[in-house]
Amino acid sequence: MVNIIIALPKLEDAKGIRNVLMKNGFPVTAVCTTGAQVLSQIDEWNDGIIICGYKLTDMMYSGLHECLPKGFDMLMMASQNVMNDCLDNNIVCLSMPLKVHDLVNTVSMMTQAIMRRRKKAKLKPKERNDEERALIKEAKELLMNRNNMTEEEAHRYIQKCSMDSCTNMVETAQMVLSMMKA
Repeated sequence: MVNIIIALPKLEDAKGIRNVLMKNGFPVTAVCTTGAQVLSQIDEWNDGIIICGYKLTDMMYSGLHECLPKGFDMLMMASQNVMNDCLDNNIVCLSMPLKVHDLVNTVSMMTQAIMRRRKKAKLKPKERNDEERALIKEAKELLMNRNNMTEEEAHRYIQKCSMDSCTNMVETAQMVLSMMKA
């Protein structure tokens, strides 16, 4: 599920957009009338879509866009002459008057893009911190000294044991150290 927040100065308009999206299968997480409300809502999530107008009661779309965390995309709905101002700034725009078909297709496209980013992030290997790297290095050095292994052989040994025991390399390095130091 992708978090969708609708932010329009008129609550009735925001609820109308929410109803259209919900009828088309998009769960709407929140409806807001100010940028401050949007920013307080997004603290809980890593990504999502902010659907907003050109001007909210407390800030312009550009101010809100600058405050959004990395994983959030913005869809701005505005008149054609206002949309010319937001070209080349990573904001998706829909011109008013709004067509339901255009809104649904655009939100669908943005949702799919977020899902692809999530999938890509899951496939990316997790970065190890300095402590974890030091632990693996210590285990490799111990294997190299005690078992006459090269650095590559020690690494492959820890890697294979890790795969065989369904643990990560850090846990396997800890096990190697605890067994060999005992």
